Amino acid sequence: MAPVPNPPYEPQDDPETYVGLAQEEAEEQARARGWNTVRSLPPGTIITMEYLGGRLNFEVKDGVVQRSWKG
Repeated sequence: MAPVPNPPYEPQDDPETYVGLAQEEAEEQARARGWNTVRSLPPGTIITMEYLGGRLNFEVKDGVVQRSWKG
């Protein structure tokens, strides 16, 4: 049987804490808290549904984070 792979590191961080922050501030805080990948997207952007451990996504409108989620 093949060994179980180690999942990527994911900070114990609540994505909701970024909602309402300016995009740049949210991105800086996320990286400082250990997120490997921080992705900012405009509302309605079409993205794949793949889950990538260690990634934090922001939906940004008018420079402000409207929604935040892991993966």
